[in-house]
Amino acid sequence: MTSATPALSKPASVPAADGVRLALLSNRFEGIARKMSNTLMRSSRSGVINIARDFSCCIVTADDQLLAAAESLPIHVLSGPDLMAQAMRSFHPDLRRGDAFLHNSPYHGCSHAADHTILVPVIDDDGRHRYTVVAKAHQADCGNSQPTTYMGMARDVYEEGALIFPAVKVQQNYRDIDDVLRMCRMRIRVPAQWQGDYLAMVGAARIGERELQALGRELGWDFLAAYADEYFDYSEARMAAALAAIPSGRMSETSVHDALPGMPAGGIPIRVDIHVDAEAGRVEIDVRHNPDCMPNGLNLSEACARTAAMLGVFNSIDHSVPKNAGSFRRLDVVLRDNCIAGRPVHPASCSAATTNIADRVANAVQSAMAGLADGIGLAECGGVIPASGGVVSGVHPVTGRPFVNQVILGVSGGAGAPSADAWQLIGHVGNAGKMFIDSIELDELRQPLLVHQRRYVADSEGAGRHVGASSIYVEFGPVGDASIDVAYGCDGVVHAPKGVRGGHAGATAQHAVRRADGRVRGLEAWGQVALAPGDRVLVGSCGGGGYGAPAERDPGAVARDVAEGRISAARAREVYRVALQADGKVDAVQTHALREQCAGQDERAPAAVRGNDI
Repeated sequence: MTSATPALSKPASVPAADGVRLALLSNRFEGIARKMSNTLMRSSRSGVINIARDFSCCIVTADDQLLAAAESLPIHVLSGPDLMAQAMRSFHPDLRRGDAFLHNSPYHGCSHAADHTILVPVIDDDGRHRYTVVAKAHQADCGNSQPTTYMGMARDVYEEGALIFPAVKVQQNYRDIDDVLRMCRMRIRVPAQWQGDYLAMVGAARIGERELQALGRELGWDFLAAYADEYFDYSEARMAAALAAIPSGRMSETSVHDALPGMPAGGIPIRVDIHVDAEAGRVEIDVRHNPDCMPNGLNLSEACARTAAMLGVFNSIDHSVPKNAGSFRRLDVVLRDNCIAGRPVHPASCSAATTNIADRVANAVQSAMAGLADGIGLAECGGVIPASGGVVSGVHPVTGRPFVNQVILGVSGGAGAPSADAWQLIGHVGNAGKMFIDSIELDELRQPLLVHQRRYVADSEGAGRHVGASSIYVEFGPVGDASIDVAYGCDGVVHAPKGVRGGHAGATAQHAVRRADGRVRGLEAWGQVALAPGDRVLVGSCGGGGYGAPAERDPGAVARDVAEGRISAARAREVYRVALQADGKVDAVQTHALREQCAGQDERAPAAVRGNDI
């Protein structure tokens, strides 16, 4: 866009709000965030960043409001960048051009310790702070006491072991402060890989800084500030209208996280209470009625608690509502201190804050929204992190060098929606499909492992009018004479992703190990398994819950699912009440009779299937 474009020409005074100008400027800011993302993806070293894309880039205003976050993971950005930018300004009131800060403290706005974040203040030519650019990336290793970034069993942050950086300055006048980097190189496994990712994050943030400075010089800083105010007002109005379009009401929902080893078998119930006031265009999400922080790594950071609650709402309404500080004004998230789904109190560990309990909060919110009326909300997405999404580590037998990386080989988990089947590879509700599933070939090139199988599992979907995702079965192990360790922490082995409005639950997850001599034994849902040459880990991931009664599903869609091997003909008949002819086509007469038989009956959803072959 050139300066000759009338909608963006630099004005003497800021004109009245204009939709075209808002659209053009929004795209300019989103474009800057995308440039940051492309820089980070293409220059990072670890596979969890440059293959799975577990990173996010965004722009925050000088008063700490989220403005633009192109293609970012929701759990990274809906809340967190605002809190981290606020912490940066609190710790460093005298910001200078050329500064950069490393932040990963879950007690000061970050999601969890594994999400290293670079914050760069954008300073204008008069020395005034105008924006903060944020580049956040999940690390392959963050210095934990074990080679994993998810220390669910850690009793506190000390046992967790990660280095914690509460907005620590790592660059001044565009130069690294090596005192800090030396600490990281000494504490983090495979330090050269970490330093490459650090440089990629800094490079992404500097790209954002450069582009924003150019935009400010082109259009004027006051003009851009006025745009942000207008865009926030527009986004708030869009959010109010979206909430006005759904029924008012109060709902409570509980989603149960599996018990960790040593816990009571009932698991950890996570309750949310929502109040939608359609006339006022507001919704309150209250998550205070949950257990206190626990002596494990499941506790949420404040950023993840707020984000998970907001995410459940955004998943339930018009998807085109902008996700920024303006729309957030209509969401009231009520938290309490020292709560597993609230504001943690140091030294409570938040190692797995982005996934397990956060997913249960978001799932409970979107399920509660579905209870208000048909056509809104979402079923539950499947739990993570199975061993097929775990952290692999060891010493490479060819190079003799250590390696560590999170592999995303097989995680599905998508939920049935009011008007569509599940997004199969959403991964989990917190990343909203923004992470990619790994290429088998690239994972085998980077680590000494061999993937023997990866496939969907028939009859494992959450049945419904619109179906949840099918389970993915993965079988992998070390290649040749290598040995590898696989660390994981899986939810959904006991408590399956539930369906809504008559939909059925998706498959539960399972884990086993097959030793080189052929012996097979089950594995705990949480832990670290050592694989010797010839061993394999066998994993079935969670499916996703279904939306609406299965007998309401389009018979043609059921026939297609059978033809594609997603479900069996027997399941089509027993669960969906669809009869098929020998050629696979729908038998309309028998199907009508089957559905008439179940009409008006109280068809309770069956217990979750164990949807794999382990």
